[in-house]
Amino acid sequence: MKRLAHALFVIVGIVFAIWAIGLVRFAATLPGGVADDHTRTDAIVVLTGGSDRLATGLHLLEEDFAPRLLISGVAEAVTTDRLLEQLAMQGFPAELRPRIFLGRRATSTVQNAQETADWCREEGIRSIRLVTAAYHMKRSLLEFKQLMPGLQIVPHPVFPNAVKQGQWWKYPGTLLLMTREYTKFVIASLAHMFGMTTEDFS
Repeated sequence: MKRLAHALFVIVGIVFAIWAIGLVRFAATLPGGVADDHTRTDAIVVLTGGSDRLATGLHLLEEDFAPRLLISGVAEAVTTDRLLEQLAMQGFPAELRPRIFLGRRATSTVQNAQETADWCREEGIRSIRLVTAAYHMKRSLLEFKQLMPGLQIVPHPVFPNAVKQGQWWKYPGTLLLMTREYTKFVIASLAHMFGMTTEDFS
């Protein structure tokens, strides 16, 4: 019995060590900036989840990085009129409205990818600039490339002030965020490896 307990303890320790090393590597390989800030694409896609993402997407649209913008994962309560009001309050011209499309079906990263894939097929889009938080970019790219292997994706990460990415281990909130996101990334990677889906993840 003691040998079995010892063996289990060693196995758990090894698994945890591998997971911890992976977490450090995951955090170290997150984007630290926008690698490509000049390529024009067929569309901009913003994944909801923070005001920085939407504002960045709108700035990119205003600066003509793409002719249209999809905001994926918009809540039903957010009407077009309300969005127009927010645009006006933030100084964005109302003329942008015809170029903005709202996706309301997605409630997870997998569904963001599915919603975007459907929209890209309908609109004949072959390239997108993907806007989401830097900590979320790796998993987003994983899901998007899984569903749209032929689509050109230009990552455009944003960096929320609340996320201390540079020293993530020193801040409990950011440490928890990184731990959670890394775990989801690992599970999503394994799921794709074995032909499974991860629709229950946000």
